[in-house]
Amino acid sequence: NPVKFNADEWVKTASEAGMKYLTITAKHHDGFCLWPSAYTDYDIMSTPFKKDVVGLLAKACKKYHIKCCIYYSVLDWHHPDYPVDNPKDTVTGIRKSAHMEKYVAYMKNHLKELVTNYDPYMLWFDGPWEKPWTPAMALDMYAYLKTLKKDVIINNRLGKTFSGVGDAEKRKFLGDFDTPEQRIGSLNMNTPWETCMTICQQWAWKPNDKMKSLQTCIQTLAKAAGGNGNLLFNVGPRADGTIEPAQVARLKEMGAWLHQYGSAIYNTHGGPYYPTNDYAATRKGKRIYLHIFNPSMQTLTLPSPPGVKVSKAYIMNGAAVTLQQTPEQITIQLPAVLPDANDTVIVLETDKPAMSIAPIKNDKLK
Repeated sequence: NPVKFNADEWVKTASEAGMKYLTITAKHHDGFCLWPSAYTDYDIMSTPFKKDVVGLLAKACKKYHIKCCIYYSVLDWHHPDYPVDNPKDTVTGIRKSAHMEKYVAYMKNHLKELVTNYDPYMLWFDGPWEKPWTPAMALDMYAYLKTLKKDVIINNRLGKTFSGVGDAEKRKFLGDFDTPEQRIGSLNMNTPWETCMTICQQWAWKPNDKMKSLQTCIQTLAKAAGGNGNLLFNVGPRADGTIEPAQVARLKEMGAWLHQYGSAIYNTHGGPYYPTNDYAATRKGKRIYLHIFNPSMQTLTLPSPPGVKVSKAYIMNGAAVTLQQTPEQITIQLPAVLPDANDTVIVLETDKPAMSIAPIKNDKLK
């Protein structure tokens, strides 16, 4: 009974954080639905709250020009037709009367409701690892969803193999993008990916859960962008439907940083340099954006992009910095005190499109 839930406040917070899309956990592994479903009574309308959480969020997302996305768990420990009734997948947790084909039909009915009623930009699946869910079911479901909305984006967790990003080119998974969890993916210019990371230590809210520092939050965002990925940044609301004020404040701080440096994140690609603990790089047009994380670093030396001349170097929204370029390397003199201790952005202007540069590893800095 989340009596203080306010969809407008949630989405306004996301907007002020600089977010461009919002993903609501419409049904998690427990099987409970946050929308009024015609196919189960185990939903929000059977509670004292009796309000369509998904629908209210979808409406608020339109107001704030944020793309509305929906999370849906493949497994369902509550539904009588799903064979497993606990998270251990043990013999004692198997429902003898279950019927997986009926459960798949139930899933399709649910997903048709969600796609038809709320028109999500993206569907984020989870929980495909239990034995009853097969690769054939996953392929069929993916094809079915594309008939409902051909351009809906679907993550890779309908299929059985989804972990990892670094080896994505060597394997095939079902879905439109990869989903490294609680870690940042590596630079990958071929396979789209999105790191899913928590603002605190776990996915759900709990009292006094340690929150990540502003520096960690901003550098996580920059490293994800520097690896050519997106960041799905999880906030677990409290039982009354509100987001913890300290978490709201942290999100707004991230939004303030993006207000100043957002052009080095939004609509960029990762690279050409691989992210390190000292820096990351993003690029678009004829610009490379260097995100400097290490405040003690006075000089940054990078391999020179082959056949590309850097014509100018300066702090974003600030003064020029000294740069020397040889065919082998670029040397940048950094300010004694970085303007932003969390992530200072240095802009390099190039004589050729930055996307023409192949990914570059710098073996000198790890």
